[in-house]
Order: sequence, then C-alpha cells, then structure tokens
Amino acid sequence: MSPTSLLFLFLYLFTHTASAASSVLGIDFGTLNLKAVLVKPGIPLEIVLTKDSKRKETAAVAFKPNRDSRNNIIAEVGSFPERAYGSDALALQGRMPGEVYPNLKPLLGLQWSESTDPAIAAYKERYPAVQAEQVRELGTTLVKSAAFAEQEVPWSVEELLAMQLANIRRNAEALAGKGNVVEDAVITVPAFYIADERRAIERAATLAGLDVNALISDGLAVAMDYAKSRTFPEVTKGEKPEHHIVFDMGAGSTTATLLRFQGRSVKDVGRFNKTVQEVAVLGTGWDRTLGGDSFNEVILEDYINKFLAKSEVKSQGIDIDKIKGNGRVMARLWKETEKARQVLSANTETSSSFEELFPDIDFRVKLTRTDYEGLVSDYAGRVVGPIKDALAVAKLTMDDIDSIILHGGVVRTPFVQKQLEEIAGGSSKLRSNVNADESAVFGAAFKGAGLSPSFKVKEIRSSDVAGYAAGMTYTDGGKERRQALFTTTSPVGHGAATKQISFKDKADFSFELYQRIEDADRPITQIETRNLTESVKALKDNFGCEADEISTKFNVRLNTVDGLPEVTGGTVSCEVEGSGKAESIGDSVKDWLGFGGKKKDQEALNDGEDTESTEDVEAATSSSATGSESSTSASSGAASSSSKVPEKPKKRTASISVAITVVPKGNPQPSSEELKRMRDRLTAFDRSDRARMAREEALNVLESYTYYIRDFLTNPDYEAVSTKGQRDEISKLLGKAREFMEDPKEVSKATREVFMDKHNELKKLVEPIQIRRKEETARPEKIKALKDSLEQTQNLVKMVQEQVQQANDAKKKAEEFDASQSAEKAASAATASASSSDGLDDLEEPETTDGETPLEVKYEKPEDFSPYSNIDLTEVSEAFDSVTKWLSEKEAAQSKLKPHDEPVLLVKDIEAKATELGEIMRDVLYKKMKAPKSSSSKKAKTSKTKSSKKSKSNTSAASNDEATASGEQAPRITINPDDDMPSEEEILSMVNEARSSQSTSKHDEL
Repeated sequence: MSPTSLLFLFLYLFTHTASAASSVLGIDFGTLNLKAVLVKPGIPLEIVLTKDSKRKETAAVAFKPNRDSRNNIIAEVGSFPERAYGSDALALQGRMPGEVYPNLKPLLGLQWSESTDPAIAAYKERYPAVQAEQVRELGTTLVKSAAFAEQEVPWSVEELLAMQLANIRRNAEALAGKGNVVEDAVITVPAFYIADERRAIERAATLAGLDVNALISDGLAVAMDYAKSRTFPEVTKGEKPEHHIVFDMGAGSTTATLLRFQGRSVKDVGRFNKTVQEVAVLGTGWDRTLGGDSFNEVILEDYINKFLAKSEVKSQGIDIDKIKGNGRVMARLWKETEKARQVLSANTETSSSFEELFPDIDFRVKLTRTDYEGLVSDYAGRVVGPIKDALAVAKLTMDDIDSIILHGGVVRTPFVQKQLEEIAGGSSKLRSNVNADESAVFGAAFKGAGLSPSFKVKEIRSSDVAGYAAGMTYTDGGKERRQALFTTTSPVGHGAATKQISFKDKADFSFELYQRIEDADRPITQIETRNLTESVKALKDNFGCEADEISTKFNVRLNTVDGLPEVTGGTVSCEVEGSGKAESIGDSVKDWLGFGGKKKDQEALNDGEDTESTEDVEAATSSSATGSESSTSASSGAASSSSKVPEKPKKRTASISVAITVVPKGNPQPSSEELKRMRDRLTAFDRSDRARMAREEALNVLESYTYYIRDFLTNPDYEAVSTKGQRDEISKLLGKAREFMEDPKEVSKATREVFMDKHNELKKLVEPIQIRRKEETARPEKIKALKDSLEQTQNLVKMVQEQVQQANDAKKKAEEFDASQSAEKAASAATASASSSDGLDDLEEPETTDGETPLEVKYEKPEDFSPYSNIDLTEVSEAFDSVTKWLSEKEAAQSKLKPHDEPVLLVKDIEAKATELGEIMRDVLYKKMKAPKSSSSKKAKTSKTKSSKKSKSNTSAASNDEATASGEQAPRITINPDDDMPSEEEILSMVNEARSSQSTSKHDEL
C-alpha cells in the first residue's frame, strides 16, 4: 500500500471515528441518586432529565410481579415483570418491599469472607425484605426476586445497576434526538474504590450498552468543573500554584481530595507557545461509612426507641426485632428519617407522623436540632478525618490550602460545617463556588468531551493518583518475591510514568500485579508469557545471542481508564552487530502530518513540563542494568548518521515481542458465556418492556375510545346521518367491549392484538357515520368555493379569448401596415431617380435623425402580440366545461340521497377539482408572466417621426393611424419572475384586476 493510500485510510478512519463518537455522557454514580449530563454537537453540557423532568434519578429499580385475577403472583420461566425506576420504584416499597432495590452501590465488588460481609449485613438490616446473598463462585452479590420463577438465575448487583444505567442512557438518547445513539460515558467513582469495585461498575456499564472512556474520582470531577471556567497562576512565570481541597460528603461516604491548580506555557504549533491549565490530585482521604445514611440511622434508632416506649406497643408485645424485620415498616421509617435530617439542616426542629405504623398504632415524634446533634456527636470527630489524611499524603498543611470546596448534599448540615470551620481556621476558606449537587457530573461530562475527538474544549491536563500502592509478585530462584511499583500518590493520566521491568527469566513464566489494601496484598492480575521460550531460542539461532546477553522486559503503567496497573507490552532482546533500522513508511506519514519527531523550532520547553516517562525497575538483583541499552542504541544510530568513516562495527537491538495472557485475579470474573447470558437476558427484558408498553397503550386507546362512543351515541348531531339499526349495532358491540374490559381475568390474558382488533371493530362501524357527518358539514362551503373558482375561470376564459382575438386583429393590421410601407418606399425611390440630375440635391439636408435607423418590423404569429394562443384558450375552456359538468351531475345525484346514505359528492373530490382548476389557471398566468416586455410603442413612435418628415400625404397619415393601432396592448398582469408561483386566491384576484383594466381601456377608446 502506498503512503498516499495509507494517509487517506488514516484520515477516513479518523473522521469516521469522530462521527461515531459524537455524543458523550457524564454520569455521577452516587449511592442515593444518579445524575447524567449529555454533550453532543448543539447540546453543550445539558443535564439529562428523568421522565418526570427531574434533574436527578433515585438510584433504585423495582419489579412489579405479574398477578392473576386473584392477585396471586404469576412467575413463569421466560416471562418478565414490569420494571420501575427512581421515585416510581421507591413508591412500591410500602406494598412490595422485597421487590425494590435501592442504594446498591455499597454491594459492588465485595471481597469474599467466611462471615457475612458488613456491607451486606447493613444492607439487609436496612431492607430486611430483600433477599441478597454473596456468592463466592460468581464473585458478586445476587438478589432473588419473587417475580421470577424458581428456576431463574437470581439477578446480580451488576445487572440491576445495568438496568438503571440503561434507563439513563435511554433518557439521554431522547434528549439527543431521534436517531442519535449514546454509547460513550465517563463515570464518577469514589477515590477509595479498589480493583474489584471498579471492574464491577465497568461491567454494569458494559451490560447497559455503554463504553466507559474513563472512571474519574469524585474529587477530580468537581475540580474539572471548577477549572473549566477559570485560569490559574502560571508556574512558568514563577507564580505560585493554588491548592484546594474538594470535600465531598454524600449519602454513603465522605472523601477529601487535595488538588493543585496551575497554568503552564507549553509549545504549540510552529514557533508559538500556549498556556494550558493543569489539575493534579496530590492526595486523598476518605471515610467509607460516614455520610447521610449513617446520620439517618442514628435518627431511626431514636425513633424506634421512642416507639417502643409507647404503652400500646408494649401491650401488643412488639419488640425491636419485629420492627426491624418488617420491610414495610422499615421503609417508612427510613423515608421519614431522611426527610427529618434534611429539614433540620435548615430548621431548628421537625416532626414525623406515621399513621398505623403497626395495626391500630399511630406514631408521632418530634426532633430538635439540638437533640439531633447530640445523637450524632460520635460522628462529629470523623468529619475532618479525610481532610487530615489527604494533607498527610500530600505532605501539606492547612496553611498551604487556599480553600475547601464543598460538594455533596450532606455538607449543608450545620454541625458538619462547624467541624470544617474549626480545621480551616474560620469560614473564610469554606467555598460554595460550585453546585454542590451537580458539579461532579458536569466535570465528568467535560472530561468526556475532552477525551472525544468530536469536541474542542478548553485544554485542561488532569491527573489523578493511584489511591493504593501497587506492585508485583514473582518467583526468583524458587522463592516468592515482591517488588513495589507504584505508591498511593503515583499519578494516573497526565505525567504518569511507565515502569520498565527487567527479568532474568529466559523461559515462559508468570507474575502477578497487586494492590496494597489495608496492609494486605490483594492480587488483581496474573500475567503469563506464551512465547518467551521460543523467542529466546530464535534470538540465539538467528543472531547468535548468548543467554547472558538476552534481556526480558515488560512495561507496566497505571491504566488511564480505570487507574489500575496493567502490562502494556513485553519484549525479549539482545544487542547484535549491524546498522539501525530504516525509518518506516508509517513514520514518514506521521512526520508529514506533524506527528513525528521534533523540529528545531518546536523543541519542548525545558521548564519542568511533565510528560510521560519510563523508569527502569530491576526484578532481580543479579540482572544487569538495562537502562543504558536504549540510549546506547540511540547514540549509536546518531553516530552512524553523522560519521561517514566507520571506526568500529555498529550495534543494534534485535527484539521480539512477548505474547502474554492476562488473567484477572481477586473476585472471580464472569466468563464470556456468562456475560452473553446476562446480555441476552437484559435484552429480552427490554423487549418485554417495549411489548408491555405497546399493550398498555393499546388498552388505553381502546378504553378511551369506548368512552368516546358512549358520548357519540347520545350526540343528536349524528342521528340524522345514521339509522337506528346502525346505532343499535354500535351500542351492542360497545356493550361487549365494556364487558370484556371489566373482566380482569380476560384483560390480563389479552394481548395487544386483541385490544387492537376490538378497537378496529368499533371504528369500522363508527367511522362511516363520522365521515357522513363531516361531509355534510363541510360540503356546502366547499361547493361554494368551487363555484367561485368556476366563475373566475370563466372570466379567465373570456379574457384569454378577447386577447387572442385582439392579437389576431393586430396581426392583420400589422400586415397591412407593412404593405403600405413597402409601397411608400417604392414611390420614394422612383421620385429620387427622376430628380437625380438636379444639382441642388447635394444642398438638401438629410431627413434622418441622429441615432435613428429605419426599422422594419416583421410579424409572423398572434403570439407576437399576446402570450396566449388558441391552444391555451382550448385548455382553459375544456377544463371549465369539464368541472362544470361534473359538479352539476354530482349535485343532482347527491340531492337524491338521504343523509344516512353514503355520499357521492365528497369533499376530497371537490377539493381535487378546485386544485385542477387552480393548476390550469396558474399555468396560463405563468405564461403571461414569462412573456417579454413589448417595445412596439417605441417602434411606432419612430415610424411616425420618419413618416412626418417624408410626407404629409393621406397615405402617411393612414400609416400613422395603423402604426398606433399596432402598438395597442391588452391589459397585462405583472408578476415578479423571482417570486414563488401565485396561490389560487392570488390568481383569482389577478384575473379580476385584468378584467377590470380591460373594461376601462375599452371605455377610454370610445
């Protein structure tokens, strides 16, 4: 393939990819709520509304089981219940608490332990009716629903979250417009998420049909939103960067992210520089269980204790286990405690009322802010813990911090703000300069727009941190060894380093990458080589490499999408004699496009600009240093190009790529077959939803139509156009339809097609009557309009007829005038010949006027005098006669019919005839509009002047009269040729004006 072909292929793929990725979705994945922002051409950063037009969706999904006429659940294999999302799902908790699944985020990626995981225990305590169990073999938590058959596999947490994400995606596609597909997404996650949790949310997004471009920490997302409209001190000018802490307290957890904001001048295209903004995370701190839910739980415990103190509760033997084991009661309590906490953020007291919390027991409780703060006093000291941890990791103090940016709904709590003021040294450093509810989702969407090739946004170079230390384990000499690779503050994204690890192994082997979590190494990936042994043999056989000269290297970096360590490639190599490798065609194309090596006028600034770098790591102490190999090769290549006289044999590096197999470790990951089963089941669920919606729509249409027919039968307007037998037949069929719809058993079994058939049966009887009524009402007006059109057409016929006759008369007079002119010229020529001997002829002044030449006008056809012809007259006349005859016959036939008979004179036919007339009239008038302007008046004037100088004879006078007659013109209708064709009304108006003008002209002649 030629370089030109490669170039065009590259450009095509680039533009095709940019077009396909024209929409990006930012998702704030919260414990309590989900928010989304869409970015697409024409829609810059717009919040995705729910179907109820709310800016956030409650993180919940529910199943409404199918039931029979006796309200028993019908759970059949392959059938699916109705789904509800958000607030609609929560509304079902009072009736079916075991089928509503909110706040699933804490259940993602849980590590297996023999005892019940604390997160699952807390979830089941809050939602006792939900059947959630952790399954070790599947590496996830499964939820069993009574809406499905026993044989069905329970739903995993990832599948339930995929349903919620797919619902958000559908809302986003509705916002984007018909035909738009939203696939790319950037999702926020807490900074403390480990590998299993990140993989779980990625898997949920994949099942929802989303392609995750990046997982971004909540704090960095807020920082991106904060930075997108600001500029910061430029460090290349010696200015001091800004340091801010994003304090995010949500429903389930609290995080503190310490960031550095600065500007930097970097090389742009050519000799120009540009200033970019840099946002870098320096340290993070968190509290996984501190949030709004933990405060709600304290209020709930207080409510339960006060309820148990009531005498009627004690008399019925209700204890705390009965309360906490009742799903409906707990759902009501949790809902009210959430509301009470939010009210106390702005008010000093609140009250909650429960009607029949238990049978015949009402409960009303009052709570003041003072009491509330006393209940949560144990949590107050934990509020600033994440901030202290972030400062310690970044090795900074509060004196170095410019502000604390508040985010999350719980930051509005008074005692939380009081704790923050204490650590900040006052309220001056507490800033509410971002939207506490939506800043993270807008930042995620902005990040996604920056990653997409379809958008050009403000350049902000961002970097996160690993959060957890990471390393590798391997076997050396039969012993297990560990090697640290990344620290908790290793950058992810801009400025990240790639670790180049050298191994002594010359045969296939394996090693593992791990995360350091709570003083324990948790494996996340196992790397197995597949062709190392064969590659080493090939180096020995083909290049004569000795075993000690062969080096095995792997590159490891933190993935820019999920922040986890990954192997980007591996090679086995040795140095051999020979010249360096020539530049490839691909390199030439890249250089031509400006993507190749540095130019002299585009050298990078040497002011500390961060770029991706490679760091050498020795996996074994006995390995020789490998860091100088690449530099030796590079300098060798440079010497070969600059030195013309070889001094000694040059060396180059011969390398072979090492093929590897990556095996995820940690929680078991689903196989490809299992993922396909999940996708197929979710797709079938979606089809079931669409079919259910179509069925319900058909049922609603049928029901509303029966109500319409009920009113229709009592409407006196339709009695005249229908017979009693017809109305009785409709009434009978309506009764059957109503009887069918009032039978729940029949309705539950009926399909969409059944509802549509019943609807069509009714329409078949009702619509003819409706049509007759409509025809009867509209026909007189349409007939009048058609008759008006006929009258105007008749006027047009007369006008065309008169103009054609005038054109014929003018042609005859013009021929006579031409004959007289010829005779006059012949006589003048004879006179001039007879007097040619007179010597005084030369003194006679010529009788011509400057600029005038004798003009001979030739007339050949009537169209020279009028744009109309006999053909036009015939066409208009025939159309007039045809429509007149048709209307007369149809009116006569219609007059013989009764109102309830099917009409023969239809409105649509009348309109068609009117359109036919209008088109013919337009064509005729358009011909006149296209006719050139006549210059006969000027010609007549010239002829008259010449003839007066030639002679005063009667012949000349007659010629003048004839020329004047030839210059007469019929009234013209003037239309701008650039305008659109006139409408029928405009045509009729022009015809009337033409007739009026013509009558006036005739009167003046008389």
